[in-house]
Amino acid sequence: MLQLIELFQEQDYKVVFASSAQESEFSFDLNSINIEKKNIELNNSSFDLYIKDLNPDIVLFDRFISEEQFGWRVVENCPNSIRILDTEDLHCLRYARQKAVKKSQKFELEDLLQEETAKREIASIYRCDLSLMVSDFEMVVLQDVFKIDSSLLFYLPMFFDVKNSFKPFKERKDFVFIGNFLHEPNYDAVLQLKSFWSVIKKNLPEVNLNIYGAYSSQKVEQLHNAKEGFLIKGRVDNALKVIENARVLLAPLRFGAGIKGKLLEAMQVGTPSITTQVGAEGITSQEEWNGFVQDNFAEFSEKAIRLYSDEKTWNEMQQKSMGILFKRFNKKDYESNFKLKIEHLTRYITTHRINNFTGNLLLQNQFASTKFMSKWIEEKNKG
Repeated sequence: MLQLIELFQEQDYKVVFASSAQESEFSFDLNSINIEKKNIELNNSSFDLYIKDLNPDIVLFDRFISEEQFGWRVVENCPNSIRILDTEDLHCLRYARQKAVKKSQKFELEDLLQEETAKREIASIYRCDLSLMVSDFEMVVLQDVFKIDSSLLFYLPMFFDVKNSFKPFKERKDFVFIGNFLHEPNYDAVLQLKSFWSVIKKNLPEVNLNIYGAYSSQKVEQLHNAKEGFLIKGRVDNALKVIENARVLLAPLRFGAGIKGKLLEAMQVGTPSITTQVGAEGITSQEEWNGFVQDNFAEFSEKAIRLYSDEKTWNEMQQKSMGILFKRFNKKDYESNFKLKIEHLTRYITTHRINNFTGNLLLQNQFASTKFMSKWIEEKNKG
């Protein structure tokens, strides 16, 4: 989100951050980058008055749930505003994969067509003028599985600076995992680590696995075992620092979507990693990975032991980090195309919307269940 804000500011847009979420002590200080903040309410027509008075050129929704809540109000009060959906990741893909894992079934892309979340998420994509995708794999999924026209999609991954030098092998120790525990794939990954950590520990008795992440509930804390070197350490102020001090990052992700920030951050500080095909998806190929990509957890353990112990292999993998970031996640490769896309939308928005017949169809009242549910909740709240 901060990178998107920066891209718009560089195009001389005034950015207003409107949110119904409560701020926490860890919230980013938007005032420090001259961003105006506005608190808005769900299911309340006060937003109608606010957005009509603001009359923005562009409205960007943070994930499809925000578009469901506020999209129809933007359409009614600011019909000329360009509507952009920041998908973050394809939620229906993550949910469908999670269900397959829980049922011990192999996930197939066709499963998405039966995923209830997909119906909501795809409808949101159609209602918007443009949807931003961080994963090129998901761009293909949307076009091949859901038959969404490419004109409604734009590939815009996260950006990462490329460092000229990294902390060397001998100045690092231990394995690391990091991730927000409210995100189900992260908790599941820690459970997988717990299941095979004893194999790694037996071969590397002096080594610990340091697990960091916010919102570590009791079910996470009970996995802590100091004797086994399986250490739950909770939230950390500087994620890059703890990743940089580790020798290897482990991320046995069995389900998920989008691109995994923890793995890209590891590349940013030159920390080789071992993950699964789901983890590597949207980043680079298995052959180019700065470590190993392995779905079999018995072999995952073997690769972890080898990568941690073999300095030559480790150095080779570390050097791959720079190539991946420079090739796939360099801001300079995307900022100009993004600017051109916004300019093109602004100039030809009428034609663009005419060609999006499905989107126009979904804006009709008979398909606007979220709109009327919101109106009903608002009236109920008044009572």
